[in-house]
Amino acid sequence: MALPGESILASRGAKRPALTEDRRPPAPASYPVRTEEDLLSVRHAVRAATVEVGFGLVDQTRVVTAASELARNAFVHGGGGTVTLEYPRDPRGRRGLRLIVKDEGPGIVDLDAALTDGFTTGAGLGHGLGGARRLMDEFTVRTGPGEGTVVVVTRWLAW
Repeated sequence: MALPGESILASRGAKRPALTEDRRPPAPASYPVRTEEDLLSVRHAVRAATVEVGFGLVDQTRVVTAASELARNAFVHGGGGTVTLEYPRDPRGRRGLRLIVKDEGPGIVDLDAALTDGFTTGAGLGHGLGGARRLMDEFTVRTGPGEGTVVVVTRWLAW
């Protein structure tokens, strides 16, 4: 009950405080990507991680979208794999979120083509890999025929 002159704000549940300079980042966590349900679990875990780091809504959406695209690629084209979340800091102390997406598939035969908008080996629109690259601050791919694929992406908090 509020006292005269006070107001009570409704809340949709307790909010976790964003990762602060004096708080240790969470340990890396890995999530399997073997089923459609796993794709949803990855989305939820990445959304929670973006909140933990302190990203605003726009950057949360960027990171979750990139994660969804990469996890779906690992599932559809790579035969499954894992998504690992890490919480790096750059040399100046800026916080970020890194996603490491590994699959056990045949690898990407032509990486340059795969990064080109409109290129697809399936029924999609062909924006997944290139779109994920544009949504994140850092993007690397290690792949080769018969080696599977590892995509590492990082988004940093703006200063």
